[in-house]
Amino acid sequence: MEKVVPITVDAIDQCIELYISVFNSEPWNETWTYPAAKERLTDLLHTPKFLGFLLYEKDNLIGFIAGNSKKSYAGLTFYLAELCINNRIQGKGFGTKLLLSLEEELQRRDIQSLYLLTANGGAAETFYLKNGYETNGNRLVMRKSLK
Repeated sequence: MEKVVPITVDAIDQCIELYISVFNSEPWNETWTYPAAKERLTDLLHTPKFLGFLLYEKDNLIGFIAGNSKKSYAGLTFYLAELCINNRIQGKGFGTKLLLSLEEELQRRDIQSLYLLTANGGAAETFYLKNGYETNGNRLVMRKSLK
């Protein structure tokens, strides 16, 4: 049986290990080290208006979702910074369960919208489209390399 609980500081090491395992594997193939992942997730945890949840199956952490609210002219919006599900069990509804838990809490907090960044194409984009998300035609992601 799964359970969803708020993220707490004492679970950060489990989150770091899961994060490295997931994002250093297909399809992301990134090269996260423990110190880099720890800094990223610790910084996120300490971001103003942070909100996140852990997903456990029995006593094993199998996923987490996290981000923070931001004020806009239209009220509060939420930036979804991380959604991470153990790559051995992806595609079984666990990500959707976490996403729905987050969305329900955001609605309780009167947050009007949610946005995120993900790679074009592939499983992540398909996952979000399946869960009712859409590409925002009014926004463009821009980048400039500084090195």
